[in-house]
Amino acid sequence: MFINVSDENISVSENWERAELGLIAEISHYPVALIGDVLQRLGMMASAIHHVAGKASFFGTVLPVLTWEGDNLAIHRALDDAQPGDVLVINGNGETNRAVFGDLLGEVCLARKVAAVVIDGAVRDVEELNVMGLPTYARAVNPAGPSKYGPGQVGAPVACGNVVCNPGDAILGDRDGVIVISRHLIPSLADKLKIQDGIENSFRERVRATIR
Repeated sequence: MFINVSDENISVSENWERAELGLIAEISHYPVALIGDVLQRLGMMASAIHHVAGKASFFGTVLPVLTWEGDNLAIHRALDDAQPGDVLVINGNGETNRAVFGDLLGEVCLARKVAAVVIDGAVRDVEELNVMGLPTYARAVNPAGPSKYGPGQVGAPVACGNVVCNPGDAILGDRDGVIVISRHLIPSLADKLKIQDGIENSFRERVRATIR
């Protein structure tokens, strides 16, 4: 970690499998809303988890983190294990009076090639995060900073925005919101999305033809 604090009360689950980034990239050009329709509206986070800074669109694999309310020691520890394309998915227990993420952690994310950060909790330093471009979604913005005492968990399933997020799941976001997809569903999803996209484009063409 970049901070000199004991992390002995942070439990870490290791050796879990990630969804293939290349397959997620194939579906990433489709809107989250369309993906959600194909998946029967399952896996879509609550609207309270919204875009607050950086680029709006992202895709990657879930690196789940559970933090104590208003504490970010587990996030620091998670970044030691982050791989390129990971998305930090943080269950901050919905606490909005203390931010658990800001620009300094954002710098570490960029160094680790983390794709995005999604927090069921609060974030701060949004101007700096905007400049960085790091896609950041959260429940709230609050300037009050966190403690760094723990406890916490890294790599175990967490709830975020009313969705269970397993390690290695696919996750995508755009200005409509965030969707989490089981890694087992990814290989067959591109073909289903292509079909649904074709149906919707045909509908648009029929509507436009009536007004020409």
